[in-house]
Amino acid sequence: MSAVLVTGAGGAAGVAVIRALVDRGEHVVAVDTDPLAAGLFLADDHATVAPAGSDEFLAGIDDVVKRFDVDAVLCTIAEEMVALAGHRSNLEHLGAAIWLSPSDAVNRCIDKLAFADAMTAAGLPVPATASADEALRESTVAGPWIVKPRRGRGSRDVYAVDNLDELAWASRRVQEPIVQTRLEGREFTVDVLVDRDGVTAGAIPRWRLATKAGISTQGRTFSDPMVATVASGAAESLGLRGPVNVQGFVADDGDVSLVEVNPRFSGGLPLTLAAGADIVGETLRATRGRPVRADHLDFEPGVTMTRHLADVFLR
Repeated sequence: MSAVLVTGAGGAAGVAVIRALVDRGEHVVAVDTDPLAAGLFLADDHATVAPAGSDEFLAGIDDVVKRFDVDAVLCTIAEEMVALAGHRSNLEHLGAAIWLSPSDAVNRCIDKLAFADAMTAAGLPVPATASADEALRESTVAGPWIVKPRRGRGSRDVYAVDNLDELAWASRRVQEPIVQTRLEGREFTVDVLVDRDGVTAGAIPRWRLATKAGISTQGRTFSDPMVATVASGAAESLGLRGPVNVQGFVADDGDVSLVEVNPRFSGGLPLTLAAGADIVGETLRATRGRPVRADHLDFEPGVTMTRHLADVFLR
């Protein structure tokens, strides 16, 4: 029986993808750099691999593909996508299909300053953004502010500040900091699936009712054509393919603004799946060379998720 390889088994997105595939009856192999990553033990088989930036990462992926007869690879970590993009032909030679966005598109998402520039060029709404040096020297970004790493994940080293002294203090604490005008309103995520032709097949918005460490812990699906259009426009203009999650805010006056785009499955993916949009199944289908079915991405608005901790015990 062929297997599906899921990378990033320690993250919320990786766990959600593993569970969804197991529920579908797929034979799932999970990998992570952490030998105690919880998602490893939810899969049928598992292995540890080196970090994506190391020379051993690709060799480790190849070994797993050969050992477990993997025919499809689903990557849940953006930095791993960049490494795997140049390794596609090797994986295909081993019989494993992988479907990834172009590396330049992924890098535009990882680099938050480049992302803001790309959205501005595409005419899509983003908060004023600049490097911390420029913001402090030229006052080009109106406050209050968010200070965060130019390249970073989740909510690590993200600071909300209200005056120039705090802005300078936070900028010293962050590696390669950027500064953005802090947005107000309701925060959302949209799970988007872009097909092989670069066209959005489905967009599922959900309110982020509560978050912890950058991951939605309470959420609710909703229908808003403007939010869906802006999110789809962002994913398409960046040149992304496959699963994408788009984050932003809806202001009290209804204006929609984008904060970031992640070229991967989202941590709040279980809510999208529970609302009826089979984004994991359609991604796997496309990875295996079949067309994405837009009608399988329809969803029910008003589905609410609240999360709890779960434990995995090893003997």
